[in-house]
Amino acid sequence: MNRFNPLLIVALISMMALVGCNNGEQSSTTQTPPAGTSASQTAASPTPTSTPTATTPAAATSQFQGLQGVVTNTKAAVSGGNFSKAKGEFEKFEDFWSKVEDGVKVKSPTTYKEIEDKADEIKAGLKASAPNKQQVLTALEVLNKDITSVAKP
Repeated sequence: MNRFNPLLIVALISMMALVGCNNGEQSSTTQTPPAGTSASQTAASPTPTSTPTATTPAAATSQFQGLQGVVTNTKAAVSGGNFSKAKGEFEKFEDFWSKVEDGVKVKSPTTYKEIEDKADEIKAGLKASAPNKQQVLTALEVLNKDITSVAKP
């Protein structure tokens, strides 16, 4: 019996360690509902995805407003002949665009391509040693119309 006790203790400790390790794995996949919600409410809500697009209509609206702000600020700088400032302003375009472009591509592939093409045209126009003011302004107008058309729900 005396020989059996140390063996029993080692087996018991091993079992507890295995059970403890297993519980840790389960708790990492178990999610607790936020305070004020029930488990049934949480189960019914969709799981957030890790896409770069805006996930709420308010967030998308904010991103589109940001895009329109970039276009407006770039147009103002181009109109004033300050192409260096215009180039700096338009560099912000990609930050906003990257958050909504996947949604735009799904909603309207044609408009998506037009926006991409105009953005490239504007970048190239602003990088030129002697930018064509009228050409850049026209491209900015078309870009603004395209953004406005897809910003509507």
